Amino acid sequence: MKYTVRWTETSLCQLKKLDKVTAERITAKVEVMSEMPFRFVKLLKGFDLYVLRVGDYRIIMSIEQEKMVIFVLEGEHRRSIYRKY
Repeated sequence: MKYTVRWTETSLCQLKKLDKVTAERITAKVEVMSEMPFRFVKLLKGFDLYVLRVGDYRIIMSIEQEKMVIFVLEGEHRRSIYRKY
């Protein structure tokens, strides 16, 4: 069963700043992941959040299994995203 994907304002702003090809790769990967979310993500240590790898970019998300919703919180280059978490 497919999960619903919800993007935060922060994640949408970060997505718009990326080049078109990278942004399309990220959105496509998130859509594919919405069918089987735990196959493509890893748990972020020390947090109740998950990380999705898309090339050199990391997408931070929260997955609510009961409601079948994926909240995309942030997406940045791997060198800077882990400094926040």
